[in-house]
Amino acid sequence: ARGFSVPLQRPADCGADRYFDSSRLACAPCGAHQRQSSGGSSCVCEPGYRMVSSNGGFSVTCEKCPENMSGVTQDGWNCITCPKGLTSKGNCKCPNNEILVERSIDGILLSEALCMHCNGSELSFSASDASGSRCVRCEKTFIQVSKSCDCNSPNILTGGLCFLASEGLPPKGVATVRFAELGVTLTSAWFLKNLQSSAFACWLYSNLTACQALGNMCVMNMNSLSSSSTDACGLFQYIFVSTARVGIVHSIPYWRHNLPWLYYGDQPGLASQVLEKNHFPTTFSFKGTDKDVKLQFIAASFDAAGNFLKWQSLEGGILQLCPDTQTKLNAAFAFGTTYQQSCKISVSKILLDFANPVFYDLFLEYNGGNGQQHLWAVPVLNLNLQYNEKFVNQGSNVNNWLLTRRFFLVDALSGKENDLGKPPRVIRIASKITISIRLVSHTQRGTIYPPLITVAYTDVLIQNPETQSVMVSFSVSYEMNQSEAQIQTDIALGVLGGLAVLWSLLKTAGWKRRTGSSIIDLQTVFKFLLFYAGDLSNVFFIVTVGTGIYWLVFFKAQQFVSVLLPLPSQEEDFVTYIACAFSLKALQFLHLLVSQLTIDIFFIDWERPKGKVLKAVEGEGVIKSAAAPVSIWRTYFIANEWNEIQTVRKINPLFQVLAVLFFLEVVGFSNLALMDASSSLTRSSESYVAPWSRILRFGVSAALWVAIAILQVIFFAVFYERFVEDKISQFVDLCCVSNISVFLLSHNCFGHYIHGRSVHGHADTNMEEMNMNLKREAENLCSQRGLLPNTDGQTFQISISRKMRLHYDWIHETLTRKRGPARLLDSSANTFEQSTRAYNAMNKFLSSFIDHVHKEMDYIVKDKLLLERLLGMEFMEPIDKSIFYNDEGHSFSDVLYYGNETTLLIFDILFFSVVDLASQSFVLAAILTYLQQEIFRFIRNTLGQKNLASKTLVDQRFLI
Repeated sequence: ARGFSVPLQRPADCGADRYFDSSRLACAPCGAHQRQSSGGSSCVCEPGYRMVSSNGGFSVTCEKCPENMSGVTQDGWNCITCPKGLTSKGNCKCPNNEILVERSIDGILLSEALCMHCNGSELSFSASDASGSRCVRCEKTFIQVSKSCDCNSPNILTGGLCFLASEGLPPKGVATVRFAELGVTLTSAWFLKNLQSSAFACWLYSNLTACQALGNMCVMNMNSLSSSSTDACGLFQYIFVSTARVGIVHSIPYWRHNLPWLYYGDQPGLASQVLEKNHFPTTFSFKGTDKDVKLQFIAASFDAAGNFLKWQSLEGGILQLCPDTQTKLNAAFAFGTTYQQSCKISVSKILLDFANPVFYDLFLEYNGGNGQQHLWAVPVLNLNLQYNEKFVNQGSNVNNWLLTRRFFLVDALSGKENDLGKPPRVIRIASKITISIRLVSHTQRGTIYPPLITVAYTDVLIQNPETQSVMVSFSVSYEMNQSEAQIQTDIALGVLGGLAVLWSLLKTAGWKRRTGSSIIDLQTVFKFLLFYAGDLSNVFFIVTVGTGIYWLVFFKAQQFVSVLLPLPSQEEDFVTYIACAFSLKALQFLHLLVSQLTIDIFFIDWERPKGKVLKAVEGEGVIKSAAAPVSIWRTYFIANEWNEIQTVRKINPLFQVLAVLFFLEVVGFSNLALMDASSSLTRSSESYVAPWSRILRFGVSAALWVAIAILQVIFFAVFYERFVEDKISQFVDLCCVSNISVFLLSHNCFGHYIHGRSVHGHADTNMEEMNMNLKREAENLCSQRGLLPNTDGQTFQISISRKMRLHYDWIHETLTRKRGPARLLDSSANTFEQSTRAYNAMNKFLSSFIDHVHKEMDYIVKDKLLLERLLGMEFMEPIDKSIFYNDEGHSFSDVLYYGNETTLLIFDILFFSVVDLASQSFVLAAILTYLQQEIFRFIRNTLGQKNLASKTLVDQRFLI
């Protein structure tokens, strides 16, 4: 196998005696008397040697200079005599204010180098330039102060400028920078060189770049004004106060002539006036011919020395340190689109890309109406600023804010100590930048307050730039005053919560009536709390669903901007309401399960023996005639059917979950939950995807759940149950065909009765007779199925008397006595025989009760009052006689899943929403919702089957 691996070598790795061969991408040795060039990609002669030939790279020939001409010319090709000494590189050197001359004006090489003095006298006023190769006019302050190119005492020389000591200069500046996060104070080389000269030049001459540079140094010091300090901000404030006579710019009192605009002033409460008193003079709309959704931010940029660079649009991504596509960067300034971008950037990249800081004054551009474009200044809230312990730019109290104007992204300059050529010791990075756009309250035309840019800086102590990194973020948020919405929500919760208390009290009163108890005990209080938990959960659910749909409709469908979504921090109460709704609904659901799993139920078999059979009497050796046994299979059949319908619902749970997931993820309804103004269901893969709104996620998902559930209920009620299969009605029909009635008690003295007594008198028959009976019934050749003569009413709500309940319990006690101590059992009969006798006794008692045999425990049949139906309770107490209420529907489904679809559906919606809000994944929420449905369905089936076997004496082995 061939290898194509080469070692990695860099020019810096080659050392002084080797150069970097770009053709081999490796280091190569230089020749004799040679060393690496400053660029590293070739060789040059050592000091004292001149070049004879050079073809680049190592193709250099060097020759030693003679003793009397030990110097080498600047170009390296000739030797020359240097009368005033040599530099470290072997070239001739000259004193200050003298320039080196090696050739005559026609290019002839001189035998001896000349050092010519620059004429600093009047008219010439020249001095050597930085390279020492020519004489140039000396700096104007030298000429102005000393009429020469020297700044002699008592004049002051600072930053390359000369100033008179007697001109009332600003106080001496402190060239320190405070990095509060690290607790470090540095003497900045940049400040040491430029602070005093910038302040003096700005004060004396109103020098524009000097004033801008001084302002920049104040910004690098975090605008930390203090009356007792003479740092950069102290000097700026000194000049600002002392130049009030020069006038202001653009009628803005905080913007002096010749000075940059750094502050809005320090009067208490000024920040609230700046941010909330005036409206931005233009409007925004999402749709229609007047659509205007672009925020035209523009920034004036300056370098550290105070030079104006250019106007820059923020759409170019100048404030976004994280890399991204231009399309996504532009989306940051589409009105109504919440933008968030964050990433981790290495310190080495920051030092490479932001070696020189750039300062920005931000404005919002708009059309003034006369064709002239205008700019609106955008205030800056610097979270790192502290001022005299009076203004602290943190917290929600706007009156304690000190607003500023200028900011920067990265400062790798002020943290350099002493030597500007070395890397900085500390850098300061704008780690979090947020532009906030706030909507004017009660606006109907998209009016906003002036935007606010909030900047938080992070100080980084440079240790290993290659391994260090910083998390940075940039965001654009849209907000409005949510206090009114919160008040309306609180009012709705208060009113509906109060109604829920009354409704729960009515439920508790109805429950007390149905249990036959009139004493308010601890169980009553506990039951009230359970009822109230369910009703309060419904209140929270109604309010949260209404809130979610409100924001979904009004935010996405508005033409002129009138509402903006709550910020993530403002959604906390909404999420809390959902959590409360889910917790309370889970408590109600568990209460429902326990109630359904503890009902009393018995199947009354109306079948009577058909004739007699001969039967041998054990132990007596004789044969006697006995009544023909009645088949138990009909009871087993009805028990199995009841077992099957225990978890039947009005909707298909699996279809519900899949349909919701389909519309959310496939059709694209999930895109409606993004925090932007677009109502489109599809998004381009290249476009920016705004962050999710938890309120919109809940609103979209809950609306889909409710809509699909309603459609399912309508479909099953109108079509499926009418033309295909109605398991609840079929169960009632099967009871009648099987000649078995169902007697169940959901409360101590309240329950349901399904009259299944066959109009044909018996059900144990062959197929031919069964078909004949059904045919006669279809042709109305027999009586009707109802409990009362000439009626069809087969289902009833029953309210039984205490005497009836006590007798029922007395018989039922023998059904469960087999689980008690052995000493309580009848020694003359085994458990099976005792249970059989109890079953027969219960069957006989209930059938005789239905047939009005027991006059002391009789019942009457009546209709419920309208108010009784609405309140779900009974006004009459069954003292002497039980009461059978005609049931126009199938109210016995209240003890099944079928009759509690609303509770189950709300529980599923809340479970789905809680999982989604926690994981931000509709798919995971759908999967877990289906799993919990199956788990609770299994629990309901399993324990319901055990209860059925226990209460009816149907062997559990026959329940399949």
